[in-house]
Amino acid sequence: MPSRDQMAGIGEPGDMEEVNEAQGLEGDRSSLKSTMERNVKTQPDGPVKEKKLGMMKQFRESIKRVGERSPLASNSQESKDKSNSEQGGHGIDPEVTSPTHQLPPPPSPCLSAGSPMASPLKGLGGSFQRKEGGESAEDSLQKKHTRTRSDPSAIGDSLLKKGASIRRSLRLVGNKKDKALKQEQLQPVTEITVDEKREKERVEIKESYILPEIPLTPLSVMQINKLIGMEVLEEAYLNLLSLCQEFQQEREECTEEASSMELAKKEKDLRLLYNALLDKVKEIVRDSNSFPSRNKDLLVHVAHVIQEEEKREAEPGVAGMVGPGGWRGAWREAVSEGVQATLKSVHLDRPEQNASWLAIHLGMLSKAIVEDLKKVKGELQGSYPPSFNVFSTYVSCYHGAVSQHLKRLQQQVTDLKDYYTLLDWIINHYESEKVMSSPSLRPEMEAENIGLSLEEGFLDQLKGKYCMRAKEDMRASLDKILEIENEDMWIKKQAPETDDEHFFKSDIHMDIWTKVKSNAVNSKRIDADLEMRVVCSCLEELQQFPKRFENEFRYCCNSMENPSLWADYQITYINSFKALKEHMEGYRESCPTQVDHLSREVDGLVHRLVQGLEDQFKNDVRPYLRRMMTRKWLSTDEDFQQLLSRTEKLSQRCSQMRHPYVQMFVSSLHYYVVKEYVSQLMKNNYSCKNRKHDKAATKMRVQWDELNDLFEEMKTTHDWLHPVGDHLSNIIGEKNKRDIKNHLKHLVADYPDISKKHLSSVLYFRGLVRGREKRVILQCLTELKKKLGTAGNTGDKKRGLFIDMQVTITNTNCLADMPFSCLSSLLPDS
Repeated sequence: MPSRDQMAGIGEPGDMEEVNEAQGLEGDRSSLKSTMERNVKTQPDGPVKEKKLGMMKQFRESIKRVGERSPLASNSQESKDKSNSEQGGHGIDPEVTSPTHQLPPPPSPCLSAGSPMASPLKGLGGSFQRKEGGESAEDSLQKKHTRTRSDPSAIGDSLLKKGASIRRSLRLVGNKKDKALKQEQLQPVTEITVDEKREKERVEIKESYILPEIPLTPLSVMQINKLIGMEVLEEAYLNLLSLCQEFQQEREECTEEASSMELAKKEKDLRLLYNALLDKVKEIVRDSNSFPSRNKDLLVHVAHVIQEEEKREAEPGVAGMVGPGGWRGAWREAVSEGVQATLKSVHLDRPEQNASWLAIHLGMLSKAIVEDLKKVKGELQGSYPPSFNVFSTYVSCYHGAVSQHLKRLQQQVTDLKDYYTLLDWIINHYESEKVMSSPSLRPEMEAENIGLSLEEGFLDQLKGKYCMRAKEDMRASLDKILEIENEDMWIKKQAPETDDEHFFKSDIHMDIWTKVKSNAVNSKRIDADLEMRVVCSCLEELQQFPKRFENEFRYCCNSMENPSLWADYQITYINSFKALKEHMEGYRESCPTQVDHLSREVDGLVHRLVQGLEDQFKNDVRPYLRRMMTRKWLSTDEDFQQLLSRTEKLSQRCSQMRHPYVQMFVSSLHYYVVKEYVSQLMKNNYSCKNRKHDKAATKMRVQWDELNDLFEEMKTTHDWLHPVGDHLSNIIGEKNKRDIKNHLKHLVADYPDISKKHLSSVLYFRGLVRGREKRVILQCLTELKKKLGTAGNTGDKKRGLFIDMQVTITNTNCLADMPFSCLSSLLPDS
């Protein structure tokens, strides 16, 4: 085995120079071959001990050649040869020709961390592929070096030729007197040549190669394993193949049981060596993108090993038995593991550490992917034959690894913004110029599939969670809106603001619309289908909001002492929800069902708010309306003025309510005031006597005109109610009882739902309690209704007035209006 000092010399790092590559290093392989042949010749006749010593010597010689191939050692030897050549071969250093002295390579002055010579394999850079048709420069140099040791008389001539060869390779021509000038010109010319050669090597990696000659006698298992660990793949692999051949030969010749046990042990050793080689190959491939310059030459050997093993897959034995996917599958697996390691190395904060943890991580992930693929394009793929499809393999591995990485990230996502960030990166960023379509990856990427290899249903599942989270976020926003409204308005009893058109306003509808709009805009950037799903989810949650708002509003403000402020709040929210409904109509095309449900809920809330205003007004004016058509009413205007004043205040408040609800509200109140005013006639509380009916009719006509003018100013839509006051005033104010029937035609035409009970109550107020004239008038009403086709018909329900009025019967004498002829028949003597 090599000594510790020798092993230390083997692993001395240094930078590989292009000049050494130009000269070639394949001569060492021929030297190794000759050494092996000599060992083979001596081994058959010698004892076992001599055979082991020969193998040890062979291993030491191979290790020494690794050290000799070090750039530092070759540079030192080359400088000495050059110096001797320039002196005409005189003054040769005896250490050069000594066959036993080995000069340890000095430490490299330019060595740094991550140097390409971190392993002795760098000394084997070009030794795996032989030149066809001729002897290499290394072989000739090795032969010259051998002749120098065996024939001292040829030393001077050999060194002179060697110096001339070096000068020719470095383009050093000219006179020795211009040596300084030539040295200055050497460096830039050499740099250009190196760059050109590297570019040529990167592009022209051949698909086929010639396997170097396999040693007749392999190294020991321990020695081969040591070479594998030292990444001397060429030496290790050739000896491994030699060991396989030896095993196959012994197995064919095996006859005894002892030999079978020995073969089983060797087979186990072979499997262990193949596993070690496979693990080393995977390690080199896995780390190749982390240290591309270090692994450049190693990858060439890796590719050759894989190609050779693929050729031997059909052969019996251990060589092709590395797993179901073979060596190429193991290579792809190593590439995938390297890609996964790259993704895992990207910094990732926890959500509680940074609110923007996911956006930051995905940004860094994008940069890492592009930088890694740039290295593959610019450096790694030049170390493989074309059949490996290196760039395509790395792209495919990134698609799969990123998909799995996103799946793990999704498990940590809880916020809506993070769901959006993840979806946006998958759909809009990954395939864009920011990542896979980056200009720096062209033209290789143009022929590749740039889409992620997501699991089936993963994207739909992610979109579903995004919609669900959007719905939950919408509910939280609505809760916040209620909380703000309660704190800023209801608790402080803050009066509502007005807009530029002097309408009461609230920001509720704007807050809700902004939230829905932002969710729709953001999801549309991902895709149109997601926009529709998100909007529908938000509208579904919004359907519950009107009732929730109403409950909170009534709970906080129902006991409010200021009825005017309560009315202002109701008008404000009528305006606000009306605007909200208009905003949501914009989504009817995409979410018709949800918009319909929301519209019904909003209409129901507005109707209840309007009804609340009506009830407040009715409760306010009801006491004054009940005192109409009484003795006090006839003598004073106090109650009517109160009614008029409160109606005028309501008119001012209605000016701050938006259309169309203000017309509905005013028309409803107009109907109520008219109905309640006229209903007082149906209660039979007062009957005008002593010609007071004329005064009552005049007063009624004046008040009716004031009410009509007020409701006209409020823009009522129930103008069909205006004539009823004039019709009743004409009946009540008619001096001649017989002429009352002349006013019935217009009354029945405008209000066909009037009945004999209603007209009887009006006649009672006029003072016509009983008598033939009253019967004639009532009979005339019946005939008019028949003639107009309204007998037994209550009229148009939308324009019904008297049908909603109850009549109070105060006259319990059923015989009062009966004719005398009918009464005589009831007498006992008749």
